[in-house]
Amino acid sequence: MPVDIEQQVSVIGLGYIGLPTAALIARSGARVLGIDVSPHVVATVNSGRVHIEEVDLDGLVQGVVARGLLRASTQVEPSDVFVIAVPTPVSEDHAPDISFVLSAARTIAPVLKAGDTVILESTSPVGTTEAMRDLLATLRTDLKMPGQGGVPDVSIAYCPERVLPGRILVELIDNDRCIGGITPRCARKALGFYRQFVRGQCITTTARAAEMVKLVENSFRDVNIAFANELSVIAEGMGIDVWEVIRLANRHPRVNILQPGPGVGGHCIAVDPWFIVHGDPDNARIIRTAREVNDAKTDHVVAKASDLIDAYPAADIACLGLAFKANIDDFRESPAVKVAARLARRYGRRVKLVEPYAQDLPVDFVGTGAELIDIDIALERCGVFVVLVDHDIFKSVPVEERAGKIVYDTRGIWPDQPMAAMPVARVAGVA
Repeated sequence: MPVDIEQQVSVIGLGYIGLPTAALIARSGARVLGIDVSPHVVATVNSGRVHIEEVDLDGLVQGVVARGLLRASTQVEPSDVFVIAVPTPVSEDHAPDISFVLSAARTIAPVLKAGDTVILESTSPVGTTEAMRDLLATLRTDLKMPGQGGVPDVSIAYCPERVLPGRILVELIDNDRCIGGITPRCARKALGFYRQFVRGQCITTTARAAEMVKLVENSFRDVNIAFANELSVIAEGMGIDVWEVIRLANRHPRVNILQPGPGVGGHCIAVDPWFIVHGDPDNARIIRTAREVNDAKTDHVVAKASDLIDAYPAADIACLGLAFKANIDDFRESPAVKVAARLARRYGRRVKLVEPYAQDLPVDFVGTGAELIDIDIALERCGVFVVLVDHDIFKSVPVEERAGKIVYDTRGIWPDQPMAAMPVARVAGVA
């Protein structure tokens, strides 16, 4: 579909989804304004740089900023399309918090005009798009909102992303999109917008269905990871190599068990299932249990790692990885951070953090005495290794460089030192 070069688009929130989305829309030819509450983020983008790590994003942002197609501000301006990509966290009791979404709606309300389209991309509990519509209707009584009878002045829709960190720019374009409108007219309006830069199939539905689709996708992953994590605990207790069990079981043509780890992290999979549980707590039994299993796996890893560390009281401890998945700089809800932080609070200066995607000591470790070092120094100085993230750089360490090390591997990247086996060898140089 030809791009409307006169189209003005505002993206509210310049985080891990908002900034790549804004840059891709700008590359398609539209003029894009990115809105963020952080002056640092705004200044960084306006200088053609990025504040997050994502493959090829730095070059893309530099290019569209240089061409005058993307700029950033803390202040909203009139636009034709508003894309909201702000956080939707959960509280300590796992209740969804849509305050950032509603705050974004309040921000854009004064500049809305007839003919505008508002699209929510934030992962949200069912009914959030309608709640946003109701708030806008209250704030702008001069504009007719969709679903309130007659032809609306403003179109409102929901379209969640479904991307993999490290491949965001590719998947924002190539993956299919589920576009849910408050009304069918709203869905069609949003469909026309996404077809300007998305190559994947764009499928329309209702806003509530699209909201549920996003939650179901992440809950499906969470439930399947929970099976792998529970299996790993059972196998460990039986003295069986879980990695071999999974590898052999997956040779069955209809079995595809995922890989276990120290828990589940990231802003999506570790959070979104709670939205479904909160929406129907009586019936979301498997989904709730999966969340509890995955959270408990983090506690299990801390306990097992502590037992191992206590057996070698003179050895320094290397915690390998802090990101929530391999080869990215995203530490949100990371089980690796939770494990390493608890170990650092207990063992202090003995704990060394090895995270190639961190430039500074994360705030979780301030005051613990833990130190951020690289993998080569860790191999020289540390006797106990707790593998928490399967970064490629860790996979590349050969067996001979790990000789004599005591390893608790939660990712299965060093198969000659399986997670299920409790090492009994002495650490080199440790009494």
